[in-house]
Amino acid sequence: MHDLNRIFLGRVSLSAVSLIAWTGLAAPGDAFAQKYPEREVRIINPYAPGGSADITGRLLAQKMAEIIGGQFIVENRAGAGGSIGAEAVAKASPDGHTLLYSAAGPLGVNHKLFARPPAYDPDTAFTPIAVVVLTPIVLAATQKLPANNVKELIELARKQPGTVNFGSAGIGSAPHLSGEMFKSMAKIDIAHVPYKGTGPAMADLVGGHIQIMFDLLPAAIQQIRTNTIRALATAGAKRAAALPDVPTVSEQGLTGFDTSTWFALMAPAGTPEPILARLRSAAAQALKSDEIIKRFADLGSEPGTADEKEARAFIKSEVDKWAEVVRISGAKVD
Repeated sequence: MHDLNRIFLGRVSLSAVSLIAWTGLAAPGDAFAQKYPEREVRIINPYAPGGSADITGRLLAQKMAEIIGGQFIVENRAGAGGSIGAEAVAKASPDGHTLLYSAAGPLGVNHKLFARPPAYDPDTAFTPIAVVVLTPIVLAATQKLPANNVKELIELARKQPGTVNFGSAGIGSAPHLSGEMFKSMAKIDIAHVPYKGTGPAMADLVGGHIQIMFDLLPAAIQQIRTNTIRALATAGAKRAAALPDVPTVSEQGLTGFDTSTWFALMAPAGTPEPILARLRSAAAQALKSDEIIKRFADLGSEPGTADEKEARAFIKSEVDKWAEVVRISGAKVD
C-alpha cells in the first residue's frame, strides 16, 4: 500500500510540475493578448494618401478599433512602389502595434520588378492576418480622348504610336502592371507615367494631361459617376457590379485579359500567435459586418477573408501571377 501511495503521489507531483511549467510558458502570451493593444496600433499604408488603400484601410481601422478597443491609426509611408513602408513594418517590433496594409507589390512583385530589390525578404518578413478587400480595376480615359471603347483606343494608339500616355499610382502598382499587360497584349506603343499616388494621377487624367489610366474602382468611381472621366472598360474577368453596363477589356477583343487587385493586412514575422489570433478574429468580425459589406459594395469592392490558410494561399497565387506579368511584359525599374 505504501508503495502504491508513493507511486500515486509521485504521479501527482509530476503532473503538478508539468502543469506549472506549461502555464508558465503559456501565460505570458495569453496575458499579452489580453492587454493588447497597450498603445495605438499603426497600420502602415505604403502608398500615397487618397487612393483605394487609404479609403478601405481607414474603414477597416475604424472597425477594428470598435471591436478590439484602443486606437488603430492609418499612417501613409509611400515610396519605391510601396517597399519603403513595407520595409519599415518588416523591421518593426513584432508585438502587434505596427501592421502593414498592402497590395501585391511590396509582398513580392517589387522584388521581380526592381533591378535593386527591396532590403527585406517578402517570403519571410510578414505573416498574413487577412485579405481585407477584393477590388476591381477600371480602364478610364480623359473626356478629351477621341476613343469611346477599347477597340477605338487600340486603333488610335496604332495610328499614333507613342502619343498615348497611361498614368498610374506608382511603379509596381497593380494599375501600372495592368497597363503593361494591356500594352503587351494589344501590341501597342503607349508610355507609362508614374505618379506619387492616385490623387495627382487622377487630377492629370481629368485635366487631359494623360490620356488613360488603369485605376482601382473605389478611387475612380466618383469621377466616373459624375462624367468627369470616361470608363472604357473594367479589367477583370467579369463586369464590376458597380458598373454593370461597362464591358470588360476581354469582352472588347483582348480575350483573357484579367486584372484586379486587393489589399491584405499583414503583421511582422514573429508576432505572438495569441496577438495574431485576436487580430484575425477582429478582422473576421469586421469583414462580416453589415457596415463594411455595404461600404465596400458602394465602392465596387467586396470583403476578403481572415482565414489564415486561405489568405496565405491567395496572396501567394496573386504574387506569382503579377510576377509573371512582370516577366511577360518585360517591365523593369532601374
